[in-house]
Amino acid sequence: MQAHFIIDLGAKARVPIISFSATSPSLSSIRSPYFIRSTVNDSSQVQVLSSIVSTFGWREVVLIYVDNEFGEGIIPFLMDALDALNIRVPYRSVIRPMAREDEISAELYKLMTMQTRVFIVHMLPDLASKLFIKAKHLGMMSDEYAWIATDAIMNALNTIDHDVLDLMQGVIGVRPYIPKSQELTSFMNRWKKNYRQNNPSALNAQLSLFGLWAYDSATALAIAVEKSGNFSTNGFWDQDFLRNSSSTDLESLGISKNGAMLLKALLETSFTGITGYFKLDGGQLQSPAYQIVNVIANGAKEVAFWTSEKGIEKDLNSTANKISNTDKAISKSDLTIIWPGDKASPPKGWVIPTSGKKLRVGVPVKDGFFEFVNVERNSDNSSTVTGYSIDIFKAVMSSLPYAVPYEFIPWENSDGKIVGNYNELIYQVYLGVFDAIAGDTTIVANRSQYVDFTMPYTESGVSMIVPIRQNQQKNAWVFLKPLTWDLWLTTFFFFVIIGFLIWLLEHRINDEFRGPPLHQIGMVFWFSFSTMVFAQKEKVVSNSARFVLIIWFWVVVILIQSYTASLTSMLTVQQLQPTVTNVNELLKNKAYVGYQKGSFVTAMLVRMGFEKFRLVEYNSVDELHKLFTIESGNGGIAAAFDEIPYMKLFLATYCNQYTTVQPTYKTDGFAFVFPIGSPLVGDVSRAILTVTEGDQMTQIEKAWILEKSTCQDSSESLASSSLDLGSFWGLFLIVGIAVALAFVIHVAMFLLEHWRLVTDTGHSTWEKIVMLARRFDDKDLSSHTFRKSEIRGGGTINGDETNEIPPRSPSYPQSPSEFPLQGSPFSQIPRSPTLSSHTQRDFSGEQEYHPNDNVTSMNQEGDLSSEIVPAIELISPNSDQQMT
Repeated sequence: MQAHFIIDLGAKARVPIISFSATSPSLSSIRSPYFIRSTVNDSSQVQVLSSIVSTFGWREVVLIYVDNEFGEGIIPFLMDALDALNIRVPYRSVIRPMAREDEISAELYKLMTMQTRVFIVHMLPDLASKLFIKAKHLGMMSDEYAWIATDAIMNALNTIDHDVLDLMQGVIGVRPYIPKSQELTSFMNRWKKNYRQNNPSALNAQLSLFGLWAYDSATALAIAVEKSGNFSTNGFWDQDFLRNSSSTDLESLGISKNGAMLLKALLETSFTGITGYFKLDGGQLQSPAYQIVNVIANGAKEVAFWTSEKGIEKDLNSTANKISNTDKAISKSDLTIIWPGDKASPPKGWVIPTSGKKLRVGVPVKDGFFEFVNVERNSDNSSTVTGYSIDIFKAVMSSLPYAVPYEFIPWENSDGKIVGNYNELIYQVYLGVFDAIAGDTTIVANRSQYVDFTMPYTESGVSMIVPIRQNQQKNAWVFLKPLTWDLWLTTFFFFVIIGFLIWLLEHRINDEFRGPPLHQIGMVFWFSFSTMVFAQKEKVVSNSARFVLIIWFWVVVILIQSYTASLTSMLTVQQLQPTVTNVNELLKNKAYVGYQKGSFVTAMLVRMGFEKFRLVEYNSVDELHKLFTIESGNGGIAAAFDEIPYMKLFLATYCNQYTTVQPTYKTDGFAFVFPIGSPLVGDVSRAILTVTEGDQMTQIEKAWILEKSTCQDSSESLASSSLDLGSFWGLFLIVGIAVALAFVIHVAMFLLEHWRLVTDTGHSTWEKIVMLARRFDDKDLSSHTFRKSEIRGGGTINGDETNEIPPRSPSYPQSPSEFPLQGSPFSQIPRSPTLSSHTQRDFSGEQEYHPNDNVTSMNQEGDLSSEIVPAIELISPNSDQQMT
C-alpha cells in the first residue's frame, strides 16, 4: 500500500521512484513509467519453486501466504507454473498479516487433516516466524512434511531470531544468487566496521540482500545524476505545495522539470555492482540465477542453483556474471538436503491423515453380474459390499506400505437402485462426492479427462459371443476343405512344373520319356502326379532330375501328412460351428444384438453401424441366456457384445452352448478410479502388480468365476481349420529355386553343345530355333545310356552263362558280309525283326567287333546321323547255345 501511494506521487510529479524492496508483481512500471524496481520481481521465482516440486515427484502442494497485496501478487504466476507441470493445488491457506496465534493454529490444524504434506510459504519474516513456531508445536516439522520458503523469507533469513531458526531446521528455500567478488567482500568489511562503530552492542551484524540492492540503487542514481548534467535551480514548475508546507492538498503538487531527463539516464545506466551486473530491463532489474538453500543450524547451506536455460543444477560457474551451464541436469538423488525430522531422504509428500476422514470409496449398485460387485442391505440399514472387484480392491489396499482407512459407499437412490450409468458414477469423483471408485469400471479415453485410473487388474477387450450348434450336415466335398483354394492351385501348378522339368531333363537320354507327342504329354502328367503316391515306375537317369525329385519328394511327404492330419480332424472331431461368424453378417442381416445395461459398449456398437433400436440390454447372465433362446427380432438377440471378464463368467456357466468370435476389440480393462493427480494412483498401481502376479489373484478369480464352471473352457474363438499357402510358402520357394537352377543349367549345357549352330550366321533366327528343336528331339548318343557295351571273355549273354570262346583265327571273316551265310550252318539264321541299339561284341573277347563300321555318318549338314543296325542271331555248330 505504501509503495502504491509513493508510485502515484512520483507519477503525478514526474519524479522517478526507485524501490529496492518492492517485489510484488502487482507493482509494475506499466502502471507508472516513473517507477523503477531495482530488485527482483517475485514472479521470477515461481519457475524455481515449481521445478523443486517437480524434481522430487510431488504431485500436490498447498500454498500458504499472507492475506494482502504482497502475498496475493505472486499466486496467479505460481499457480500457472505449477499447472504447467501438472501439479495440483488442492488448497490455499491465507493468513492475515496481524493474525493471532490461535488463528494460525486453527489454519494449521486444518492442514493436518489433509493428505498433502508439501507447503510453499510466501510471507514476510515476522509472520513466518509465528507460523513455524506453531508448526513445530503441532508436530508439523516432522519427517512427513516438506516446507519450501520463497525469497521473501530467505532474503531476510539473517534477521530471524536464532531460536526460530532452530525450529526451521530442514526448510528449503530460494533466493537470488549473488556472485562472490572482491568488491562485495570489501564493501561488507567496510559496512560491518561502520555498523559496529555506530552500534557497539550489536553482535554479528549481517546485511540483508535488500541492503546490497539499496547500495547498488544509490550507485545507479549517482551515475544517472552525473550523466544528466546540471539540474535546473527551480526544479518544479508549481511551487505552491512547497510554499505551504502544512498543506495536504496533493492536487497542488508541482511537476518536476528534471524528472524525465533523470528517468532516461537511469534506464540507460549499466555497471557491475556488488550484487552483480546492474541493468534495468523494462524499468526493473533483470532476473538473475537463483540459489536453492537448506536451513541448517543458524544459517542456510547452499544446495543447488537454478537457471532459466538448464533448470536445477548442482554447480554454477560464474564469469563476468555470465552463467556457464553444465551438460547434465540434476536429479533429486544428487541433492544433499537435511529434511525436517533430521532425515536425509525426501518426504513422500502426502499421507492418509489419521485425524481426518476416511477415504470415501464409491461402489456401483448392479442389477446383475453380482459376482463382480454385490451390495446387500443389512437390517441395521448398513451395507455389505462383496464381489470379485471388491476383493481385489481390499487385497490391493492391504498391500500398501501404509494403512489407508476407507469405507464403501454404494451409489444408489432411496429404492436401492443405481442412480445413473457408469460415466455419471465416475464423474462423482471429479465433483468430489467420492475419493475413489472400486468396481468393474473400465478405462475409457473420455473418462480419463476427469479422473485418473490405476493399472488394469483384468484382461482387456470387448468380444462378441454367439450360440454354437453341431454341424450334422454331410458334405460330399469335405475332402477339399483341408487345403485352401490358393494352396490347391499352387500345389497343382508345381506338380505340372515338376513333370515338365523331368521330361525336359530325360527326353534326350531316356527312351521311357520318348515317343509320339501325345504319349509324351501323357507321360508329363502321369509321372508328376504319380509322385503323389510314389507310384512312378519310370527310371530317371539324369542327376539333375534326381536332385529335383529328392526335394520334391520331401515336399510331397509334408503336404500329404498335413492334409491327412487336417482331414482326419475334420471327420472325427465334433463339429461345433458358431451361428454367426463376423460382425458384417449381423449388420447385413439387420440382426438384434445385446449389451450390458449401463455399459460404454452401447456407444461402440453405434459407431460400428448398429441401429439403436436393434440394441437389447441385459442385466445378468441368466437374462442374457434367455435372450439367446428367443429368435432375433422377436425379442431375442443373435449375438452379444461385452467385456472379456463378463464373457468369461457367462461361458463358465454356459460353456457348451456359446463361444466367442473374433475379432476382440481393444479396451484397457477394469481399473480403480481416483481424482486427477491423486498420489494414491502410483502406489495402488504398484500394489495391483503385486497382487495380480501372486497367488492371491488366482484364488480370488477361482472363488468368484472359475468355480462356477462345470465344463471345459470353450471361450477360445473358432478359427479356420483349413491349411493355407502361408504355412507352406517356404517349401514351395525351395522347390522353385531347385527347378529354376536345374532348368537353367540344362538349357545352358544344351546351347553350349550346339554352339556352332547358335553362332551360325548362315541361318535366320527362326531356322536356328527349328534346328535346335530337332536336335533336342534327337537322342543324345553320347550319353552313357546309348553307348555300346563290350563283350569280354566269360560273362553273361541274354542272362545265360557261356563257355569261354576261343580267340578268333585269322581265317575268320572280318565283317558281317564275309560270313558264309549261304550254304553254311549259319545260312539258316533268320534276321531279327527288331531294332537294337545295344553294343555288340565279337566272340574273341579281345577286341571289339563292329558289324558295321559305318554305324554313324555325316549327313549333308555336317551332323552325325545314326543308321539302323539289324540284330543277327548266330548259332555255333558245336553248341546248343545261341548268341545275339
